[in-house]
Amino acid sequence: MKKTRLLAFLLTACLATTCFLSGTVAKYSSTAAGEDSARVAKWSFNVGKEGATENITTQNTFKYETKRNNLFLRVAKGHFATSNCHSNYYIDVVAQKMRLSEAQAVAEELCTYMYHSTVVDTILCLDGTEVIGTCLAHQLAKADFINLNAHKSIYVVTPETTSSSQLLFRDNIVPMIASKNVLILAVSVASGKTVEAAIDAVNYYGGKVSAVSAIFSTAENCGGFPVYSCFNPKDLSDYNSYPAHECPMCKAGIKIDALVNCHGFSKI
Repeated sequence: MKKTRLLAFLLTACLATTCFLSGTVAKYSSTAAGEDSARVAKWSFNVGKEGATENITTQNTFKYETKRNNLFLRVAKGHFATSNCHSNYYIDVVAQKMRLSEAQAVAEELCTYMYHSTVVDTILCLDGTEVIGTCLAHQLAKADFINLNAHKSIYVVTPETTSSSQLLFRDNIVPMIASKNVLILAVSVASGKTVEAAIDAVNYYGGKVSAVSAIFSTAENCGGFPVYSCFNPKDLSDYNSYPAHECPMCKAGIKIDALVNCHGFSKI
């Protein structure tokens, strides 16, 4: 009788343990599978986004390489409208602003124009160019006996924009502008209105503009200051930009392909 009870007890314990282990294994198996699926989905999504930077529009898209490593000119040809003008090219600068290797390449190129001739205490970053501005500050402050900015601590700042499109600096930022030699860094200079607003702001807060720099510029001067750029219309032989009311593409009835600004484009 005792042996029978003992065998029954052991059988019951064995069954309970099996059920417990089965539930535990099922629990952790389902969790692991869920995590693995999430990682695959995330990886696929990132790859898709990365590829999207190369596909500005579905047609007439070009990527030009330069002699400098990681310095590219990405453009799309069509009919594009900004808040100030219309153009037959969209200059895609998203990768230069967001990807460190390309931001460094832009900074190295811009530095060659200012390294020995332009005093810089502060870099004023417009249009989301803070990554490029940081790389440029690093390049300009490198130790070199003919570098005017060697060993300097260069400020990298960005302004606030009011509802009336004026640029504003808070009281704790003003000392980085006042009495400083300020380099204005923009994505592009076409109509020049954004850069001119920055020049006015620097002057208002007691700073001194030393130069203007940009990834792409249609002008050699803006507001009386030289513009240093990586690319210009000479790199695109048929590049044209027009005031909105004088756009020949609009007059010819050619529809606008996309609205563009410093953040990117939106197809119409």
